Amino acid sequence: MALDPAPAEPAAEAPVTSRIVALVSAGVATSRADLARELGVAPSTVSGRVTELIEAGVLDEGGAGESRGGRRPRLLRLRPDGGHVLAADLGGTHARLAVMDLTGRLGAVREVPVEIADGPEAALAAILEEGADLAASSAGPSSASSDASPGTRSALRGVAIGLPGPVDVVTGRVESPARMPGWNGFAVRDWLAERAGVPVLVDNDVNLMALGEHFSYPRRVEHSVTVKAGSGIGSGLIASGRLHRGATGAAGDITHSRVSAAGEIPCSCGKLGCLETIASGAAIVRQLRAQGVDVTTTADVVRRAGDAEPAVTTLVREAGRHLGEVLCTVVNFVNPDAVFLGGALSTLEPFVASVRSQLYEGCHPLVTKNLVITRATTGPEAGVIGAGRLVVQHVLADPGAFLLRD
Repeated sequence: MALDPAPAEPAAEAPVTSRIVALVSAGVATSRADLARELGVAPSTVSGRVTELIEAGVLDEGGAGESRGGRRPRLLRLRPDGGHVLAADLGGTHARLAVMDLTGRLGAVREVPVEIADGPEAALAAILEEGADLAASSAGPSSASSDASPGTRSALRGVAIGLPGPVDVVTGRVESPARMPGWNGFAVRDWLAERAGVPVLVDNDVNLMALGEHFSYPRRVEHSVTVKAGSGIGSGLIASGRLHRGATGAAGDITHSRVSAAGEIPCSCGKLGCLETIASGAAIVRQLRAQGVDVTTTADVVRRAGDAEPAVTTLVREAGRHLGEVLCTVVNFVNPDAVFLGGALSTLEPFVASVRSQLYEGCHPLVTKNLVITRATTGPEAGVIGAGRLVVQHVLADPGAFLLRD
């Protein structure tokens, strides 16, 4: 994982330490001499900060780089065993958890049953418990030791969690969620931080999925729209390499766009005729049950569509068409490099084909000229990859915390 180097800051101790980590992580500087040159500070200042970071288990120094007329410099890199972060992607009935080291390498991943309807404290406690077990089992026996030294994989450095509802990222609270009883206004970030003792970031699940997919795509893209089409529908926007949340954190909430084809069907948000009521997995389940088809979940829909059952395939194709019609406005306005389709419905070719067809039909030719429309390449890991990336950047931006904790 390459981080963007931080902008130049005054040569105060904490900013210099932070900038050192950012430059090494980005590959801009690979030696103490490089750092002194990039930072414009005395080599002795750089040397002191680098030594502290090595002792804290953040950086490692070894090997020899290319000579520039003198002695070959020793190479600096982030230590993969300098600690780990926990990334969590919470759904309605399950959570996907992952451990990521500070170089951005995704480690063990686990999916566990978690009922979001049980309320925030029960769900979050389960995530912390399972996350600790996942980290311990993935790091080996040494991680379980209570006297493990700083800089081993046993050191938890941060937590990030994606939630399936609107999130105020400043306060770390959920705001007016449609399917999260008991969560409205709950201080998710503070509750987790108090118990984990590390920095905690909270965001909408599709925003994190958008981050994960955007930066994992093998071709460089600057602007992308990521759609999650499962039981519900959501989308996330990356503009000029940055996540766009909007003024109140509700950017990308296309699920509650009013569409004429939905008529007066009531939506979970309390309004009528939203996209969700005709284009989501839950909507397809409702329509199939009305036809007497025995389905209860989106997974049932995916399975039956995979068996090419005509009634199911027809509704899946129609759902893709409705989503594509709404996306046309988004894509014409944003003019992205790529549209990534994730979620359970995106595994179905009739759905993807309908979305793609609508975009080519409804968007300006200049917009679709080089547009990539594809399934998400990261699959179910997109959310935890994005969450991990976000919290790793946050942790590395303040490596002074390593020195204080260790």
